[in-house]
Amino acid sequence: MFEEEFVKRLTELRIQKKVSARSMSLSIGQSPNYIFGIESGKTMPSMSAFFFICDYLGVTPSEFFNTNNANPKQIQSINQDLLKLDFESLEHLSRVVHKMAN
Repeated sequence: MFEEEFVKRLTELRIQKKVSARSMSLSIGQSPNYIFGIESGKTMPSMSAFFFICDYLGVTPSEFFNTNNANPKQIQSINQDLLKLDFESLEHLSRVVHKMAN
């Protein structure tokens, strides 16, 4: 069960990045079929390889496992911009987002 969710999330994030399994494998210093092996359920990454995968995908390990967040890179970007806003702007934006989400 856990392995299936891991594979599903890895595939989802890789596709969002618009990169092939082969290209991703080579980019993280692995053999060309490494990511394919994970996505096909034949193997699981070591902890250090998992951190390389997260780094390559531009997500934290927490974001990787947060399947409620379908777009972690966009959320990261928005959060960085939110930190630059003053209180009044945040209040206004909060109301807009709340209205859009409901």
